[in-house]
Amino acid sequence: MRIGVLTGGGDCPGLNAVIRAVVRKGVQDHDYGFTGFRDGWRGVLEGRAVPLGIPQVRGILPRGGTILGSSRTNPFRERDGVERITGTLEQQGIDALIAIGGEDTLGVAARLAEEHGVRCVGVPKTIDNDLSATDYTFGFDTAVGIATEAIDRLHTTAESHMRVLVVEVMGRHAGWIALHSGLAGGANVILVPEQRFDVDEVCAWVTSRFRASYAPIVVVAEGAMPRDGELVLKDPQTLDAFGHVRLSGVGEWLAKEIEKRTGKEARTTVLGHVQRGGTPSAFDRWLATRFGLHAIDAVREGDYGKMVALRGTDVVRVPLREATASLKTVPMSLYEEAKVFFG
Repeated sequence: MRIGVLTGGGDCPGLNAVIRAVVRKGVQDHDYGFTGFRDGWRGVLEGRAVPLGIPQVRGILPRGGTILGSSRTNPFRERDGVERITGTLEQQGIDALIAIGGEDTLGVAARLAEEHGVRCVGVPKTIDNDLSATDYTFGFDTAVGIATEAIDRLHTTAESHMRVLVVEVMGRHAGWIALHSGLAGGANVILVPEQRFDVDEVCAWVTSRFRASYAPIVVVAEGAMPRDGELVLKDPQTLDAFGHVRLSGVGEWLAKEIEKRTGKEARTTVLGHVQRGGTPSAFDRWLATRFGLHAIDAVREGDYGKMVALRGTDVVRVPLREATASLKTVPMSLYEEAKVFFG
């Protein structure tokens, strides 16, 4: 059997751990052959394949990013996209395909499996932790750790100058990174996409913190929106292949509003792609490795059209369509818990 492997969407720590586990178990236990496709679905569209064996995956466990490259290519938006995908798989002799990605990448895999009979198994990856069928996605723990360390460092400089520091973290539709890192880092305000915020209320929390002789830290997800406003966009005219706008700027906008309304100096730190890069945490290496091992089991058993998922401490399989049907967002009960520390 020959298995294709691709990594799509935004890169994140732990991708290489999945690739390593897939290849190691597939080769050693079942004598499978592997072909890697460059840059996600783009590589399958263009027939850009590379050999993938144990020598290629040796030493990649602690490396961030992906040795296969990635892209946000959507073959359903391409001319003859499906025909080109199936043609490449036939030409390369691919019997099954393991797609490692988030909502968009796995959404493509779900459609190919359901509508065109492509034998796909999905592995969930996203630093946003917003896939509803799994308790955790790998990459999330590393991103939270990076953001928390940044918040820890910003506390000291904020207090040295008695200024407000606004920290913008990733999170288009879901505020999991903001919530976890904000709580872990002792932020005084946490703003998430799931709950529109009142700027005056934010300013009241900031003012309250100054009265206690502390400099406030405000953590805001990139997709958070003011109650009486719209999403702050980096470039409203630019959409990716899945129709997403580029987000960035809510942190800077909020800092200016806070400074204008409170008279206190406010500065912004945008963590951006720093959250995606670097060495994966121990948890993400563990989770990514287990996902890879279970993906090979799904292929061996012919259980296609499924995604491996973490439920408690067990790795289970769920239909790809179910896994990509809706996003997992922060419930208000968890957000209310965090509000105890606001102000």
